[in-house]
Amino acid sequence: MLKIKNLTKVYGDKKAVDNLSLHIRPGEIYGFIGHNGAGKTTTIKSCCGILQFEEGEILIDGTSVKEQPLACKAKLAYIPDNPDLYDFMTGIQFLNFVADIFKVGAKERQERIRKYADMFELTEDLAQPISAYSHGMKQKLAIISALVHEPKLIIMDEPFVGLDPKASHLLKTTMRELCESGTMDEVRGDASLEDVFLELEDVQ
Repeated sequence: MLKIKNLTKVYGDKKAVDNLSLHIRPGEIYGFIGHNGAGKTTTIKSCCGILQFEEGEILIDGTSVKEQPLACKAKLAYIPDNPDLYDFMTGIQFLNFVADIFKVGAKERQERIRKYADMFELTEDLAQPISAYSHGMKQKLAIISALVHEPKLIIMDEPFVGLDPKASHLLKTTMRELCESGTMDEVRGDASLEDVFLELEDVQ
């Protein structure tokens, strides 16, 4: 599902990621661990097509992030540690906006939004402006928006920051169920729930 081949990312004269290679297979949950500055977020953003990289190749379901970035983004969802949402929208407007981008049909989006909003106890807040949301509520909204188009790959950077214990448990359970069903794979920039860990400082 996700193949990284000899990835190198340089900032100035410092290599943030140096010749990293890995293969994440369908259904796997994969986690990066390491100290601050080890390259976790850099690797994640490179996989999402947010950062350009100097050397190497990243393939998502056989599609090159470098050569076909839009096609790759259609197959994945990215949840940052501090979601940058549109505060002038309401929660439901934002979810419909994301669903429009990914061309999710009316019936499918309605079912998925209802399912995940109920699950994360955000249904009653969807009519409220995002500017009124707490960090935890924004994190829940970002998670729901990531699931609305049923991506093949979901990439999360410290997704539990700001979530209460119940929501954290729900997220873990949901991700595990989706991966075991073969619906998606998951890459995370923290150290819980994963089937496989990679300590990035070991590959620098």
